[in-house]
Amino acid sequence: MSIFDIFKQLESKQTEPAGAVEFIICGLGNPGREYDSTRHNIGFMTVDTLCEKLGVSCKKLKFKSLTCDAVISGKRCLIMKPSTYMNNSGEAVVEAMNFYKIPPERTIIIFDDISLEPGSLRIRRKGSDGGHNGIKSIIYLSGSDMFPRIKMGVGAKPHKDYPLAEWVLGHFKKEDGEKLTACMENAAAAVELIVSGKIDMAMNKYNS
Repeated sequence: MSIFDIFKQLESKQTEPAGAVEFIICGLGNPGREYDSTRHNIGFMTVDTLCEKLGVSCKKLKFKSLTCDAVISGKRCLIMKPSTYMNNSGEAVVEAMNFYKIPPERTIIIFDDISLEPGSLRIRRKGSDGGHNGIKSIIYLSGSDMFPRIKMGVGAKPHKDYPLAEWVLGHFKKEDGEKLTACMENAAAAVELIVSGKIDMAMNKYNS
């Protein structure tokens, strides 16, 4: 092993987060290239935006998810993108919660919401599943709805008879691009405020 390799290893150890995981940040979506950039995957996309900002990447397979560790507002956080498919998101989230003994109040979920227009987001301290199967799975398996959530607008169906699955598994319109980028950046900033205990500030600043 060369001196360069030794220094590289030492640098890697120094930058790895230390201490116990205090928060879980989970973006919901479906694994697989065919689901990339679909409305249902905006949770994944937002986590990618957060990770890019933090200089990390969800590549480690753990808790049925792609995960990484990062320090946010001085706290070690597990960031995750479940590989269970949307309807079974709770399997991944609750496994991580149980392993690190993280309560719902410190488990932040990011997911799509058809009641909000693209570019809008809404932060809530708790709430029902609102008909979202990923949230329904998390509530059912954790036994709690007391987790903070960031709802990302994906827009309503074109008409009431339009199949919901077809809509959420469809792709965003090209003209929504700039609005979505700004929304995901706002959500990443909101995560930092929530982790630092400033959820009211996050809601006041970013709810739209």
